[in-house]
Amino acid sequence: MIHDTIVAFAVLGVAGQAIAAALALLGLLFLAGIRAPLRALRAGLWGYELWAAFVVAALGTGGSLFFSEIAGFVPCDLCWFQRICMYPLSILTLLAALRGDYRVVTYFLPFPLVGSCVSIYHLLIENQVISEPTSCRIGGAGCAVKWINEFGYITIPTLALTGFVLLIGFLSLAVAGAGDEPATLSAGA
Repeated sequence: MIHDTIVAFAVLGVAGQAIAAALALLGLLFLAGIRAPLRALRAGLWGYELWAAFVVAALGTGGSLFFSEIAGFVPCDLCWFQRICMYPLSILTLLAALRGDYRVVTYFLPFPLVGSCVSIYHLLIENQVISEPTSCRIGGAGCAVKWINEFGYITIPTLALTGFVLLIGFLSLAVAGAGDEPATLSAGA
């Protein structure tokens, strides 16, 4: 059961990477002056960017809790820093989406920006591109331990980076569409 859940998270990670790549491509096209594809995406999402961000943050939070509390993987120091950047977003994006409050979204962006930097640093250590700091080995399992390695490259920091990049994309879309009428779920629904 644990391995099946790990594979399911890895599959979600690969799907998330495909979505992140598409968002990045649309962003590059927008910067190159080709605005129609991004406008089409915005029209398709129609104010649900915060809901998409909530789903990503909730999956990231649930996934990290699964890895530590059910699978028994001991989080390293860098995992904790990534959690610090992810966990608040699962609550904040839900509250903002429920209220359709786009004014606060700009304040959410530092969380995934910092989290993605920590994830990249963690990946560099995990893949032995840079040496593991001594402080990483003090608390038990070091930061270079690959608790999972699905499809030859999906590790826990890879999943975290995917989540942070998706959050940057969805939150950026929400900031860009702050003037649009948001889609909210009414309390009576």
